Amino acid sequence: MAENGAAQESQVAKHQEVGHKSLLQSDALYQYILETSVYPREPESMKELRELTAKHPWNLMTTSADEGQFLSMLLKLINAKNTMEIGVYTGYSLLATALALPDDGQILAMDINRENYELGLPIIQKAGVAHKIDFREGPALPVLDRLVEDKNNHGTYDFIFVDADKDNYINYHKRIIELVKVGGVIGYDNTLWNGSVVAPPDAPMRKYVRYYRDFVLELNKALAADPRIEICMLPVGDGITLCRRIS
Repeated sequence: MAENGAAQESQVAKHQEVGHKSLLQSDALYQYILETSVYPREPESMKELRELTAKHPWNLMTTSADEGQFLSMLLKLINAKNTMEIGVYTGYSLLATALALPDDGQILAMDINRENYELGLPIIQKAGVAHKIDFREGPALPVLDRLVEDKNNHGTYDFIFVDADKDNYINYHKRIIELVKVGGVIGYDNTLWNGSVVAPPDAPMRKYVRYYRDFVLELNKALAADPRIEICMLPVGDGITLCRRIS
């Protein structure tokens, strides 16, 4: 009995460590999903980039493999062609997007760190999809402001994926809601934020989880009340909220 209890405690501890990318209560179940559905279908270039990123000290920032698969399927279902990504890191979700788009598809990709992007760039180039990517180094808000100023850009994006500084998610939303077309989709990543959205205020949390928690809660409340969108919050990866613009 004691051995079972110790095993359960060990499983919980392990789950808390990997919980940033899996909200499932069982690591074995998450591994089953990866090994049964995700890894066998993962393109070789994405596998190579995932393994490269795993060696990086900030690897928790990457999109999980199951979420990458989900994004790829979603982009194909909505026939996306003109897209945007705010927050790139080494480019795993960016590569998933580029592979899913038609050959003349376009991705406006923004990140404050070109060095991280260039880690994955040779793999993206080898996959033959680098021509679809317009990478801009620097804060996204000034770029978005310039896009919004020109009304010709309004309603021109099929899909926008946001996985960046959580304290600016609300600011991003105020701008990109003008840029995505009616019927288009915005995806906000990390909206369940390691499960902390339902944790009591005094619960033990990593510092960065605690710091951004209130910003994530604010976003979730704002999206739920926004009449311009339909929303669906999914427990994929660290939580992703899909917003379909309806007006």
